[in-house]
This record gives sequence, C-alpha cells and structure tokens, in this order.
Amino acid sequence: MKVWIVLIPLGALQMGSGLFLLWDILGSILGISSSPIAWVYYELAQIGAVIGLILGMVVSAVLMLRSIRRQRAAEESLRLASGAFMDVLQERFAEWELTPAEKDVALFSIKGLSTADIAGLRNTSEGTVKAQTNAIYRKAGVSGRPQLLSLFIEELMGEPIAVAPPSDTPQVIEKAS
Repeated sequence: MKVWIVLIPLGALQMGSGLFLLWDILGSILGISSSPIAWVYYELAQIGAVIGLILGMVVSAVLMLRSIRRQRAAEESLRLASGAFMDVLQERFAEWELTPAEKDVALFSIKGLSTADIAGLRNTSEGTVKAQTNAIYRKAGVSGRPQLLSLFIEELMGEPIAVAPPSDTPQVIEKAS
C-alpha cells in the first residue's frame, strides 16, 4: 500500500481538526462568535475533530514503528555484509596462500593505507612492504591495488570477472580506418 494515499487525507483531516479546535478555543477567549448551530452538531464536530487528531497520532506511531523496523533491518544487513566481506577476504587470502605478514599488508592496502603507513604499523621498512605487496599482486593475479580492490568489489556485487595477469609485452592497438 502506498503510504501517501493514507498520509495526504490524514494530514488534511488533522489540519482541519486542529484548526476547528483552535477556532473554537480562540473564539471563546476572544469573544468571537460564529453563526450558532445546534448543540448536537457542535458536539459531533468536536468529537470528530478529536477522533481525527487521535487517528493521526495512531497512524504516525505505526509509521514510526515501521521506520524503526526498517532501520534495524538495514543495520543488520550492513552488519552481515561487513562480516561477509571479512569472510571473503579471508577466503581469498587462503586461496592465494598468503603468509600472515602478506595478509596483514593486503588488509591494510585494501583499507587504503599508504606503503609508508603500513611500514610504520608493522615496524618494517617500506622496501619490505613493497616486496610483500608485489607478492600479493602476483599471487592474486593482478597488477596493482586498484585491480586488487576491484576483485572484492565485483564479488560483493555478485559479478566476479576473471582478471588476466598483466602481460610483459606491450599491446599494440591498431587504429580502425
């Protein structure tokens, strides 16, 4: 059911109910009189206005509870996706037979840290980190960090593609005439 189909008429009902009650109270306070109507109709109008406001409050509460449920479901999905991403990382690292040091470097690299930052965190030289990243790229069959990241992004998107290892010979692209 479209929420707007309910919200627009309900909003109009609430607005009308609120304005009726406000007019009634201000009329009493300021001494503004309106054309007299039968007491029964006046009471029915007041009851209708109050019912309209209560109905609006109930529908608002229902919509808020729905929204909270959706938010919790989205948070749970995000939590599961985060856990799934780490599972995918660990599976790939095992497939590629990375050493524990290479696993650390690969994880830091995927997180976007620079070679210098990784070296600082691991208390090693930048040369060691560069050698480890090259070993990671070779074992993963990619030529650099962007391709390494794309392997995981494509897998999460459900569209993994095979990445050919970089060739040592330059490719010549012929111009179509």
